[in-house]
Amino acid sequence: MIDEALEELQQANTKAHESLVRELGRLRAGRANPDLIAGIRVDYYGTPTPLGQVANIAVPEPRLLTVKPWEKNMVKTIEKAIVEAGLDLNPQTDGDLIRVPMPTLTEDRRKGLVKMAKKAGEDAKVVVRKARHEAKDVLDALQKDGDASEDECDRARKKLEEIVQAAQTHIDTTVGNKEKDILEV
Repeated sequence: MIDEALEELQQANTKAHESLVRELGRLRAGRANPDLIAGIRVDYYGTPTPLGQVANIAVPEPRLLTVKPWEKNMVKTIEKAIVEAGLDLNPQTDGDLIRVPMPTLTEDRRKGLVKMAKKAGEDAKVVVRKARHEAKDVLDALQKDGDASEDECDRARKKLEEIVQAAQTHIDTTVGNKEKDILEV
């Protein structure tokens, strides 16, 4: 039971980190990144569908994305969705290919993106702390019910804190790397 509680904590930490990485991938740094627009919802025959599921997104140059819809009639819809996504992107249509140049970031925009990255990191830490709390509750219940000895639970609590500390350090490192990437001119 103790091992299961620690395993659940580890899985929750992994999911929190994966979510953080996805969230940070959507933040625009100086270079083009397909993740930036892949999640934009496009109206595909009445269903909001992620752009990555209706078109190929490529990075032919460091500051340019290209979007090639699988169906030619989707060009205008995709272009409109990119503009309305609020990412300060200006797509340019060239036949059935959409070019999305990455404009240079202003200092204020960079600072705003860093704040968003830090908020995403803090959100991930909240998920980790919640998972820690749940694992502690399980350990307390096991000890109270007599299913585990006090020594076993104490060792498990120490292991739990090590797991949480490692997860928080990993989150801080990931956010720090994204900050450097954003602030790099």
